[in-house]
Amino acid sequence: MRYNRFTPDDIVALKPNEVFVFGSNLQGQHAGGAAFTARVLFGAKMGQGEGLQGQSYAIPTMQGGVETIKPYVDRFIEFAAENTQKDFLVTKIGCGIAGFTPEEIAPLFKEAVHMHNVWLPVEFLRVLGY
Repeated sequence: MRYNRFTPDDIVALKPNEVFVFGSNLQGQHAGGAAFTARVLFGAKMGQGEGLQGQSYAIPTMQGGVETIKPYVDRFIEFAAENTQKDFLVTKIGCGIAGFTPEEIAPLFKEAVHMHNVWLPVEFLRVLGY
């Protein structure tokens, strides 16, 4: 299958139905990386470490190993499945300040690959074989 929905590298604007999905910390201190972009451009709220906020969605990535990120990714996938009117542009969560690699994070999104409203980074898609 050819996969043609991938998240652009540098997102500075969104369409009304698009949501910027970024890596956060549990405290919701959106001070750097994609979290800063989410706060400044897309309505992420200081103090909210998970979930929909403005035109962004936070997935905590700074609290431990990959196994601690999985429940948050699973909740995001469930949320995206329930909100099919929105397109979710997933950034390379966990692969910046949190220090993980695409090889570690991409498998968490395996269930989202075939969702029509979830866009993944090309690096994640390569890891997943697309």
